Amino acid sequence: MVGFLSLAACTAPQTDIRNAEAAGSAASFSPADCAVGIYGDGTGDFVAITQSAKGYQYSFSDGVIGDATLDRALLECGKNSVLVDQRHVWNEIPIREQDTRFTSGDAKLAGRLLEPNDAGEQTPLVVYAHGSEPTGWIGSVRDPYQMVGRGISVFVYDKRGTGQSEGKYSQNFPRLAGDLVAAANEAKRLAQGGFGRFGLVGLSQGGWIAPLAAEQAQADFIAIGYGLVADIREEDADQVQRELSDAGYSSDVLRIARKITDVTARVASSDYTSGLDELAEFQRKYSSEAWFPVIRGSYTGVLLNTSTDELRERGVPQFNDLDIDWSLNPINVLREVDVPQLWVLAGEDREAPIGLTINRLQTLRDEGSDISIYMFPDTDHGMREFDQEPDGTRQLRRVTSGYYDLIADYVKGRPGSHYGRSVLVEDR
Repeated sequence: MVGFLSLAACTAPQTDIRNAEAAGSAASFSPADCAVGIYGDGTGDFVAITQSAKGYQYSFSDGVIGDATLDRALLECGKNSVLVDQRHVWNEIPIREQDTRFTSGDAKLAGRLLEPNDAGEQTPLVVYAHGSEPTGWIGSVRDPYQMVGRGISVFVYDKRGTGQSEGKYSQNFPRLAGDLVAAANEAKRLAQGGFGRFGLVGLSQGGWIAPLAAEQAQADFIAIGYGLVADIREEDADQVQRELSDAGYSSDVLRIARKITDVTARVASSDYTSGLDELAEFQRKYSSEAWFPVIRGSYTGVLLNTSTDELRERGVPQFNDLDIDWSLNPINVLREVDVPQLWVLAGEDREAPIGLTINRLQTLRDEGSDISIYMFPDTDHGMREFDQEPDGTRQLRRVTSGYYDLIADYVKGRPGSHYGRSVLVEDR
């Protein structure tokens, strides 16, 4: 519903593959089933293999991603190795894994600690906060493996109600923050003091969860990827404005849309008890307009296409059980965070529009918060580069170069000054 993380496979690989002496030759390669892990060329370049809905996906350290079962011209799986570019054998890089189950409130959650083979007391340790997707993360999400490949220990867990975890799927941010605190405690227990800096990394919706958990988790820092400093209603309204603007509609249409999202916010946050008459009037007046079906937002599109009689009777089943806390004010939450923060934003993010977020982060920085802000231009949600069609639709491609390096360097406490095409957002 809010802040989706895209795990779609990407075509059009563009990685720069070196003919490293440490890598083997194609003649010694034997094809085999894919296995989750990290595979390297011996010089620092690596590729992570993780599970996907269709099988397996790959993600190179420079951000090129794709389907490991389809893109065999670039990558083919073998036993303890992969064949890259049909020429070079990259061997598996050993890492340490510990699976666990831990309790948070009424739910028993499944987690996994991933550590570089040489992890020690100076190795940073992070726990990832999920996006809003209703799927498990263990073995499936590329970002933790991208960090382990860069020398960072990572604890990843399946969110309640997903994957191997018990409990009921929820988008109640305080409850999810409690789960993140429990995961942080379990990560530290498993690592047994064999780590240095400890932090939380939140992606998408995790940008709400990590700040809520930071103090109780005793984090040294938090890092947020493509999150936003806006509440759910603001996110939905901004997303609708962006959808219509990108489709070329006029300011008159945008003004009407703003009135619509004001009403749908009342409907959603009141449990369908307020604003329904106004919503019915908008449906009657504008449903035949060409721009009407363009509106999606986080929830407005669903409400516009559901009769008010149905909303009165049963609401929207897909939203009813999410247990959303509509009272949270994200800027007030961030005012309570007293550790350094990194915010990395996608310049053309359609799911988490960044204008309001940058303004509010700069306000917090003016008030004394330690916040670094980077923006990658021409990227959509998930830090994905894209090709845009004349009708405004986008074909997502690779993860933009430099994004993973920026996160990793910040986690290590040694941020540099240049990451791909990123722009450091300065003080006002």
